[in-house]
Amino acid sequence: MSNNDTNATPSIDSIEFYWRPGCPFCAMLERDLNSAQIPLSKRNIWEEPQAAEFVRSVAGGNETVPTIFVGGQAMVNPPIADVKRLLSEVAPHLVSS
Repeated sequence: MSNNDTNATPSIDSIEFYWRPGCPFCAMLERDLNSAQIPLSKRNIWEEPQAAEFVRSVAGGNETVPTIFVGGQAMVNPPIADVKRLLSEVAPHLVSS
């Protein structure tokens, strides 16, 4: 990684992954992220009131999961391709080519 890349944020070491037990969409995205070796910091919205509040704040008042947050940007129920695209912009060191 080049030290001249001002868009990269090396201090980002994972994406925040908001989820809840029993959510099949969460399980699918988590599987895809794990397969891509993208590190996650998991936040269960049923166990963490602050996590649920954050998800509501970015999902139109709903507790829609999975929701991810990285580099100051949130994505609600994103496909893996969109997550990789965002990571390539804000934390390219987290995604392999």
